[in-house]
Amino acid sequence: MTWIDVLDGGMLTTVQDLGRVGAQKYGVPESGAMDGLALCAANRLVGNADAAACLEMTLGGPELRFGAPALIAVTGADLGILVNGRPIARWQAVSVAADTVLTCSAVRDGMRAYLAVSGGIDVPPVLGSRSTFTRSALGGFEGRALREGDRLPAGRASDPPQGPGRRLPRHAIPVYGHAHILHVVMGPQDDAFTDEGIRTFLAETYTLSTQSDRIGCRFSGPRIAHRAGADIVSDGTTLGSVQVTGDGLPIVLMADRGTTGGYTKIATVTSVDASRLAQAMPGDRITFVRIGLDEAHALLRGAHAWLEEIRQPGAGEEDPAAIYDEDRGAALAAEGYLGLASALEGRRAPSSGPTTDLIAFDGTQVHDDDHDER
Repeated sequence: MTWIDVLDGGMLTTVQDLGRVGAQKYGVPESGAMDGLALCAANRLVGNADAAACLEMTLGGPELRFGAPALIAVTGADLGILVNGRPIARWQAVSVAADTVLTCSAVRDGMRAYLAVSGGIDVPPVLGSRSTFTRSALGGFEGRALREGDRLPAGRASDPPQGPGRRLPRHAIPVYGHAHILHVVMGPQDDAFTDEGIRTFLAETYTLSTQSDRIGCRFSGPRIAHRAGADIVSDGTTLGSVQVTGDGLPIVLMADRGTTGGYTKIATVTSVDASRLAQAMPGDRITFVRIGLDEAHALLRGAHAWLEEIRQPGAGEEDPAAIYDEDRGAALAAEGYLGLASALEGRRAPSSGPTTDLIAFDGTQVHDDDHDER
């Protein structure tokens, strides 16, 4: 058992896991990590279960001191993470000593980083999840963002403990950038829009608004025309639902979305690309691309294959120092989600055997008809 002292909470640092799955029927939002892929990767690097609780660090990251030796990993956005003033390798398991101080120097790429500690952040679960929903002061650490003076407990490490050096290969580390393609499955209310409105949605480029948060991502750009107004009888929402309100502009619903909504939903962003959207900065350019359900499942299989690339370096392989000097050119570069691109091109990710369910990166199960055994 170890603990983490918060010396500075940063801009917005919260405890998150894969969310409060199953609680929406009680009117409780799922919450959970905005970038579920990055959270799963961080957990796998240190030997945790995918759904273990981590710290989600938004933009200006926190200052943390470890009370005991720990195995940690940082994934997601590049916030310029430092350990005792020295750069730390991202997307890799790193051992830190007692009294080590972790800080963030600058935002370089992306929006949200994830810090995993072997054994997980051990706050009490609420409705089956340790995720923080700040608007209702639910879950996490006292239901709020971290601040100076907090002390976070961390659970026991895996048995046998995972060692340092486990990493995602350089070629697989995502570069987020400032232009994003979001793949969408049309519906459930795409018939509420004119043909011209749907063409606008799929052909134009939108800009992420500063009015975006963990509830939803708002966009500015060309207006999407309804046939007869934006209002519907309220129905359920899901991660990635694209609502179009009366002003004709899209809103992509994210982790802290309400359980129901009363606006037309033109499409749904795939769970894989919802993770990508979580790393977009205000002012970034967004394009929506229509795909079918089979292609969406292929994207999800590609994401699972991408996570399987996390491994321990083999004998004779280059093993970059866990803490390195960027002046020596050791900063990790990347070519992005290659597995996802391959999936879209129709090359199936390898599988250990038939399955009828895929796990989306909001923790829910997705039925995959391609793998039905009939």
